[in-house]
Amino acid sequence: MEKIFIIIIIFVGLIPLAFGEVFVQNDQQYIGDDDALHIVGEIINNLEFPLNQINVHVTLLDEDGHLITIKETSSLVNTIMPGMKSPFDLVLTDNEAKKTKSYSLELDYKVSHPKNQAIDITESELSRDNYNNLMITGIVTNRGDITANTVAVIATLYDNEGNVAAVSRVHPEPDYLRADDYTFFVVSIPDKIQTSGINDYTLIAESEEYAAVPEFPVGTFVLLVATLSAYIGITRYSGRIIPNLISATNLR
Repeated sequence: MEKIFIIIIIFVGLIPLAFGEVFVQNDQQYIGDDDALHIVGEIINNLEFPLNQINVHVTLLDEDGHLITIKETSSLVNTIMPGMKSPFDLVLTDNEAKKTKSYSLELDYKVSHPKNQAIDITESELSRDNYNNLMITGIVTNRGDITANTVAVIATLYDNEGNVAAVSRVHPEPDYLRADDYTFFVVSIPDKIQTSGINDYTLIAESEEYAAVPEFPVGTFVLLVATLSAYIGITRYSGRIIPNLISATNLR
């Protein structure tokens, strides 16, 4: 009897391999001042190309590890550039939240067209108002050549253990910036339970046209000066948007 050998050839040149290179870190769950259950964390993009349409699927489990339900939330940063990250925050206020004792996380996303990195946080300060609410104030600048529309500032705050403690996304007024223009922004974090032990924070800004420059950890006060940056290896994907079905799972 003749033996038939089947040779399977896998072409990997068109779609980059991405196993384990997009993942969640520093996640945790907590009950906030609003009595809602928050599941927060940050998505890390260690690929060589930007990602968008990033969704986090959260599987809620009871005290016996049984499935309650699966919820979905989105990245607070629309386009995560290579080597950068974005926070997320799933807020639950129903009976499912009361039953939740643990969770698992799964990501899905798409490869995005590259964007110029031109929206920069050039100044920031952490303080508290008269009601003990945590505030981050600062300046966001458009270092690009055209007007930036729908500018957003995203803040991620960390506790003493380095886990994400709270997140927020705000739009400055006005939310557009002409080339080489800047504006003032205020990020308010009213959750006193979570902000009582804040140890550090990061800020990212983006617009419809531009992505953020590489973000840096910031402390109580920092002045960041950065030139318009480009990233290596992106342009070869500029003509395509490739659906990516790779998942990353994190069990807590």
